[in-house]
Amino acid sequence: MEHRPAPWENLSLADFIYELPEHRIPDRPLPVRDASKLLVYQGGKISHSQFSTLDELLQPTDVLIFNNTRVIPARFHGARPSGGAIETLLMHPHAPADMTLAMQAKGSAFWQCIVRNLKRWKTGETATLTLPESAAGIEMTATLIDRNEQIVRFDWLPAELSFADVVSKAGELPLPPYMKRDADQRDRNDYQTVYARLDGAVAAPTAGLHFTPALLDRLRGKGVGAQYLTLHVSAGTFLPVKTDTPAEHPMHAEQIVVSADDLRRLCQTSGRLIPVGTTSMRCLESLAWLGWLIRQNQAAYDPEKAFEVPQLIAYQTDFSLLPEGKIMLGEVLAFMEKHNLEKWIGETRLMILPGYRFLLTGGLITNFHQPGSTLILLVATWIGNDWRSVYQSALDNDYRFLSYGDSSLLLPKS
Repeated sequence: MEHRPAPWENLSLADFIYELPEHRIPDRPLPVRDASKLLVYQGGKISHSQFSTLDELLQPTDVLIFNNTRVIPARFHGARPSGGAIETLLMHPHAPADMTLAMQAKGSAFWQCIVRNLKRWKTGETATLTLPESAAGIEMTATLIDRNEQIVRFDWLPAELSFADVVSKAGELPLPPYMKRDADQRDRNDYQTVYARLDGAVAAPTAGLHFTPALLDRLRGKGVGAQYLTLHVSAGTFLPVKTDTPAEHPMHAEQIVVSADDLRRLCQTSGRLIPVGTTSMRCLESLAWLGWLIRQNQAAYDPEKAFEVPQLIAYQTDFSLLPEGKIMLGEVLAFMEKHNLEKWIGETRLMILPGYRFLLTGGLITNFHQPGSTLILLVATWIGNDWRSVYQSALDNDYRFLSYGDSSLLLPKS
């Protein structure tokens, strides 16, 4: 039988490009986080507000889904024995693979990295890292272990220091490349959400940068719920889509840390689930797909090993067979309870493209994203072709774009 391409297979990247003037990309946030503009889209209608009014725009039964990952200073500079410069950007812990354990490691740790000048760095060669004044008394080296996977072993003295201690003192915060500047001390606060808790991200879940403790208090006072998930955002979030057909783009992997308590609370919610940011949305939807995979073949999952959510799982499934998203979350919880798991770590490559069916998402708070990015594809999936009207309205009304830019609240019809 002749294969008939599904809608997601016929997508063209050219349909997700728009013109973004460079002067719309700020390299600093506003002095007050919630003073940012807020574009409100609801069922085809667009209005404009300020982020500080978010509590007035949500319903008391709504539940915000926050990504509580914490950005780490993940960039290191150094020199090989020949004097040639190298740069490493931490991506995923390799040994140990558990982010919490990796940050607690003492003396040495193995990480998968993005390495600049990789071609000139020989396997097994040790580079001496150049550390800032804040790391006085610390000595650190990096050895290339696996060229193909870009696995690097970091060693440091004093060995009794944890990797978290070393990173906080010796690492450089990796700002997005489009900011075109190095991070400074101000960014250590600015490029971090006020509710960040678990170390491991190399990019901030930037939709959350607009929240202040006062706004969170007002939301709580209105009855708006708050649930926290953890997806450690990787530098892959900035990788441009380089294939004409978006589905052929190799989606970056990001680590999820899910707790049984988080799942219990999520399963008990009754209102709209509104992710704060695309990373929260991917985490939430990925957990539903994990439940579906467990439901299909529980024996395939080893509680002692990391789980994986494949890139195109949603497009290889008959949607008519899917139960409600909460039921699939319950499958993950039941698996964890069966195996006495309070925490389970895995990774997702889930790609959300037009044609995707949302399983749990009831709204989205997000910034304005790069043309032709996987994040634009996600927004276009959520609100359809109206994404162009939303972005044009933002451009027409002097919104600021990307990480330190303004925000949007994207809701279905009331």
